Amino acid sequence: MNKTKKIDVIIPTYHPDEKLERCLRMLKRQTIQPQRILLINTEEEFFHSKVFSTLKQGEIVHITKPEFDHGGTRNQAARMCDGEIMILLTQDAIPADEYLIENLLKPFEDEEVCAAYGRQMADKKDNPIEAYTRIFNYPKESRIKSKKDLPELGIKTFFCSNVCAAYRKSEYDALGGFPLHTIFNEDMIFASHLIEEGKKIAYVADAKVWHWHNYTAKEQLKRNFDLAVSQVDAGGLFTKVKSESEGIRLVKMTLLHFIKKGQFYYIPKIITQNGAKYIGYRLGKSYKKLPKKWILKISLNPWYWK
Repeated sequence: MNKTKKIDVIIPTYHPDEKLERCLRMLKRQTIQPQRILLINTEEEFFHSKVFSTLKQGEIVHITKPEFDHGGTRNQAARMCDGEIMILLTQDAIPADEYLIENLLKPFEDEEVCAAYGRQMADKKDNPIEAYTRIFNYPKESRIKSKKDLPELGIKTFFCSNVCAAYRKSEYDALGGFPLHTIFNEDMIFASHLIEEGKKIAYVADAKVWHWHNYTAKEQLKRNFDLAVSQVDAGGLFTKVKSESEGIRLVKMTLLHFIKKGQFYYIPKIITQNGAKYIGYRLGKSYKKLPKKWILKISLNPWYWK
């Protein structure tokens, strides 16, 4: 991609910590510099980043917690940007090197590619299970996905994470941006619309960020409940493709990996966490049959239901 193209970076923030500081420092080192780094911050009183003030192209907009919406807040930021490519990051995604933006832009040389997402990596020392599952979901080989991949990849055809993703702004605008009032998963919902329109999504293995979470089993259950709710509410292609088989394959491969390494002490955690994921997902798929008081206890985002 021509280095003269206008690039905007958007980062929603809430109670940012040192990970945002590291993210911003790495953005300052990128071989291709964006024209704008726009932060949409929830609750001004919690924002204390000193690094942000040193960014020449940095801008910040403060909103209140009731104003935040997964899709709507990102759309608000997008309306403030006029770049040809819009890069979205989360505040805890840390570029692994100075080539993140450069590599993320390369697939857009193909005019049919309208979205691209990077590779997320986890620290083996901090969370060895997450480090392995990251390799499963974010392999070392890049790939271009389109409608023809649906029979093979199923729901993974739509996989595109706003932890680290780029969008062709013209196509983003043409499709109306991210869906409003989504509980979660605005990135995959938008990606499914791109696929339905016959466009392509690129997974870019060389565009790397450090990003992982140390979720408890309870948090995994809640997160997967919301994930399934988002798919049910989105409808469309989500109702026509396989999804659970990939999760089962991941569990089997993860168990086999740690058994082969002789690290049997990880097996209970793998079974517990993945069991929680599966229960949460199944409950989410059937959420319309559940009592409201159950939903409020199970959901990671109870505000969504009020």
